[in-house]
Amino acid sequence: MMLAENFKNVTAQLAMACEKAGREPSSLSLLPVSKTFSAEVVAQAAQLGYRRFGENKAQELKQKAQELADLHLSWVIIGHLQTNKAKEVAKYADEIQSLDRLELAVALDKRLQQEGRSLDALIQVKTSTEESKTGMLPEEVPAFLDALKGFDTLRIKGFMTIAENSTDSQVVRECFRQVRELAEKMRQQTGLPLPVLSMGMSGDFELAIAEGATEVRIGSAIFGARHYPPSA
Repeated sequence: MMLAENFKNVTAQLAMACEKAGREPSSLSLLPVSKTFSAEVVAQAAQLGYRRFGENKAQELKQKAQELADLHLSWVIIGHLQTNKAKEVAKYADEIQSLDRLELAVALDKRLQQEGRSLDALIQVKTSTEESKTGMLPEEVPAFLDALKGFDTLRIKGFMTIAENSTDSQVVRECFRQVRELAEKMRQQTGLPLPVLSMGMSGDFELAIAEGATEVRIGSAIFGARHYPPSA
């Protein structure tokens, strides 16, 4: 099975990157990103022992969660989330890595209370200059963390970022460094453990691991080229 070979190759590459950074491979987790791939493909990955999967869109996450409900998988929303999609995330997701504004926290909290559930959450930090990238500016994070104390349904575990799309490794690495240093500062100021740094994807995970990522989000290196549906 090609999927099994891809997982094996990615796992080996992550282990090598950890070794190069002087880290134990056990200090890093892998989040397979299954966006645009079918529930059948996710089921194949589940047969290989993987239980958590990242999705960009709430509707796609909902569809796969419903189709694969008998597998009891854990779903993570990693894409920018509109507040009107909070209902799907509150019902079907176990984690959000793209929490980036108070309005969204309020919407999620309301829906989570209705569902009697809670979510692990990462604050998405914008470290790139690209307008297409979303997230909260680093200087906005302290006040946001303070405001989030009032939301029992959201368990803040750390930070996520998407680095600059650049061929300059120093530019990319600086994006990850910013978030690591922000996390260190916030731990000292708040006393929160904030153990998770979700940083790095298929093209830049080695740099992210060198800067302290605790989780990498890998899609194309595992599942292959994306199959985006045609525009309506």
